[in-house]
Amino acid sequence: MPTTAALAVSEARQQLAAIIDRARAEHSPIYLARRGRRVAAVIDADDLDNVLELAEDMADIRAAAAARAEMQATGEAPIPWEQVKADLGLA
Repeated sequence: MPTTAALAVSEARQQLAAIIDRARAEHSPIYLARRGRRVAAVIDADDLDNVLELAEDMADIRAAAAARAEMQATGEAPIPWEQVKADLGLA
């Protein structure tokens, strides 16, 4: 079975331990399907943590890019780090 193929949920119930072992060993998600449509995936927990961390990093990168674009569009100057620290009571 190709890695991207989906396994029927009813079949997965009978093979759950093997599916978990395969997802952990191959570091590749095992997709589950209902009525021929992918509905879920079994993925190694550490791999999921890494994916979520990367997604958070990407969200931060996009937010920073949007902030820079807004500052450029409005001509607003950045706030100096020393002022930020003082405003937060860190200096």
